[in-house]
Amino acid sequence: MKKNISPSILSADFTNIIEQIKIVERAGATRLHIDVMDGHFVPNLTFGPFIIKQIRALTKIHFETHLMIENPDKYLQHYIDSGSDTVIFHYEASNDIERDINIIKKNNVLAGLAINPDTNPEVLIPYLDNIDYILIMSVYPGFGGQSFIEKTLETMKRLVDLKEQRNILIGVDGGINLNTIKKVYKTGIDITIVGSALYKAENINDQFKKLLNA
Repeated sequence: MKKNISPSILSADFTNIIEQIKIVERAGATRLHIDVMDGHFVPNLTFGPFIIKQIRALTKIHFETHLMIENPDKYLQHYIDSGSDTVIFHYEASNDIERDINIIKKNNVLAGLAINPDTNPEVLIPYLDNIDYILIMSVYPGFGGQSFIEKTLETMKRLVDLKEQRNILIGVDGGINLNTIKKVYKTGIDITIVGSALYKAENINDQFKKLLNA
């Protein structure tokens, strides 16, 4: 397994967003995690496709857009058109998962499914042959800075096993820092999403390397 960190720009300083992106690119990041919240599926609001399109113009880095929104089918095309490379929606938010996966993939964008900490990973089995990305929430979605939920380590191990030889990336999002990232790496997942533990560090470049080599 090659370790891969996807910085969550929700924790970045948006008054200096160009430099905040360039710092993590120089440190070695090959992707950015973009959290979209609607104030309904989760109790918080972030940015929409217009902001993502503006950020897209600043960089060629891979955008993984994580939709924490109700009725994702109504908005998928907007986030695809904004420049997302991977679009991830929640298993818990969709009323027709196969339809929503197909909307994404017919646009030649990678499709991902996210699950909350208390969702049984077995629910993803019917979709494993059609998705490109699984995102395991290790906190309850909605706010940054929460503590890592230890029981999600078992979900990570189970999904790594279920993945078998399929070309699916598995990411983990929530409460990742220098202490918890070691446990996550041991499960065999591919991508760790890191927000405040990276962007709030005194030296972002050094912190990225510490997290990568933990």
